Amino acid sequence: MLALAVGQVLFKLAARNMVDAAPLVQQILFNGHLWVALAVYAVATAFWIVLLRHIPLALAYPFVALAFFFVPLLGHWLLQEPLRWQNMVGGMFILLGVWISVGWKTRT
Repeated sequence: MLALAVGQVLFKLAARNMVDAAPLVQQILFNGHLWVALAVYAVATAFWIVLLRHIPLALAYPFVALAFFFVPLLGHWLLQEPLRWQNMVGGMFILLGVWISVGWKTRT
């Protein structure tokens, strides 16, 4: 889930580097942030597949929701984007939801 959040920050940086004047293909081919983001997602996907070989999907998947908590934080810290109180309240609900989902799944 942290790799998903880092990938999103890198995609945002890639988008910032794109300009309307240049052809899209050129912007994609020469955008380092974009290629690193895609590599992060590729590695994360490989780890996810390995993880799913050992853990039930119902137990692993709730952790994906944690990206919705970490992306606004990383956006604030690394991109100086505003962090609203609604982000934090929503993030707390997400943390609670993951805790309830995974906590109950591991006990039964």
